[in-house]
Amino acid sequence: MYQSFEFGSQVSMVAPFTWKLTDGKRKQPCGLLGNVDLSLLYKASVHGYQASAFHQRCDRQGPTLLVAYNRSGYIFGGYTSVDYTQSGQYITDREAFLFSFQGKIPVCIKVNSGYNARIDDAGQLCFCYNNQPVVLNQRGNAFSVNTTTMYGNDTQLTECEVYKVKQIPQISAIHKQWRNVLWTAKAELMEMIRNHKPLMMSVSRVRILMIGPVGAGKSSFFNSINSIFMSRITSKAMSGSAGTSLTTQFRTYPVKDGREGKPLPFVLCDTMGLEEQTGAGLDIEDISSILQGHVPDRYKFNPMAPFQHNEQRVYRPSSLQEKIHLNSLSKLTLTKADEACPLVEKDLQSLYVSSYIKSKVQEVSSRLGVPVSCVLPVKNYSQELELELNYDYFDDIRPVEANPK
Repeated sequence: MYQSFEFGSQVSMVAPFTWKLTDGKRKQPCGLLGNVDLSLLYKASVHGYQASAFHQRCDRQGPTLLVAYNRSGYIFGGYTSVDYTQSGQYITDREAFLFSFQGKIPVCIKVNSGYNARIDDAGQLCFCYNNQPVVLNQRGNAFSVNTTTMYGNDTQLTECEVYKVKQIPQISAIHKQWRNVLWTAKAELMEMIRNHKPLMMSVSRVRILMIGPVGAGKSSFFNSINSIFMSRITSKAMSGSAGTSLTTQFRTYPVKDGREGKPLPFVLCDTMGLEEQTGAGLDIEDISSILQGHVPDRYKFNPMAPFQHNEQRVYRPSSLQEKIHLNSLSKLTLTKADEACPLVEKDLQSLYVSSYIKSKVQEVSSRLGVPVSCVLPVKNYSQELELELNYDYFDDIRPVEANPK
């Protein structure tokens, strides 16, 4: 997967056998792995880059974490839960992932569906390639690797370490939670949504505007909410993965309380994804027009030019029902929590146990200036065929922080 066994350098015993992974950086991979203990097995600057040195210390050690360092300051590597054995066989490992830590934004890349994680003696990312402190991307299909994001296209390594990963048993997960939740309150929370009444009598259904970058899961979020109330998987809004936004129109989606039920007191408004480059994605000026209620349903966005009132054949003042009130960012959904953290992917109820998810919630809170309690990590329905109770959980409007520190 990410380990090349073509080592071939002289063994050096000059460097001290100490961790290069600092306590602060150590928390990031541990956040991806859950409650674990790391012990150093192999250090290239000490044990050398020979395959025999690696296998002598790392074979049949169980789950391991490989951590590499390059001259540009990137810390990256991968995790495997399957032993190294030099078998030459294809290895299936759904828990395997690649990672990169550069600055405060960690990257986690999971195995693509339908592919083996690695061959037991080779892999997509080869470290210490050709007997040199070099990393090589062999451009396989197991992982979707962007070398710029992964290691800044700097292939020269300054160190390579392998750690044995040992899970630390948790006495009780509830004592580890950083946010108090009640996972059995689905019916009560759904009823609260059904009975919500807007403060203004002239507004029967509030509009909720969904804004975010391309691929954030806005359309999937609507599909998930709709699926829950319809009691079956639905895909009314187009969703998926692409380099550009799949949503090209402004869409207003009412949600019904079941197939024959009444409309719920809210409408979800889907938009084109935001992009960094000019002339791509949703135009910022379009957001203002949407808030004012000027943009009609099914209006096709033009990334090169914002919405113009005179484009519409019939112009009339917007009603209060069509407007979206924005005083501040009230709630932020942090999507794809399962893709970000293997612990959460394995058990969604670990969402508020994962220290990695907690760090991302705190990061979003700090960057956007919203309270931590207003950042809600979620997992959308995307590839499931049946509803899952754990996915259907709605966080309380006023979540309580179990441990704010």
